[in-house]
Amino acid sequence: MYYNQSCAAKGKEYGSRQRPMLIRSMQRAAVNIYKTESSYEMLVFAPGRIREHFSIDVEGQELRISYTPPEGFPRPEWVLREYSRGGFVRVFTLDETIDSAGITAKYEDGVLHVSLPLLPGKTITKKQVVIG
Repeated sequence: MYYNQSCAAKGKEYGSRQRPMLIRSMQRAAVNIYKTESSYEMLVFAPGRIREHFSIDVEGQELRISYTPPEGFPRPEWVLREYSRGGFVRVFTLDETIDSAGITAKYEDGVLHVSLPLLPGKTITKKQVVIG
């Protein structure tokens, strides 16, 4: 499984210095992925969200996880804001070892846990390219 770099960091100029600016969706849902013998397990850290507003779609080899907050969500006048409960989209590329029809998910304690089962007997072939 691969992270889709379309959500990679962008640069934005501030005065005379160049500072990195992350796309807001990346800041709103950190993701950890680990592999077991039979699956990849993805943990999307998204506390304070509503389970019914998550969306998980597989199209071809692309896994898209998104969250759309409900209409009328309160927006206080922040004094300090280090965390956001807003919407986000995360995109990952699935390799041929993942059984996309068997993907399951649950949302508990602010973590969306997505299980991506591996197809039995499938392995990724690794090839080293010689640089000439």
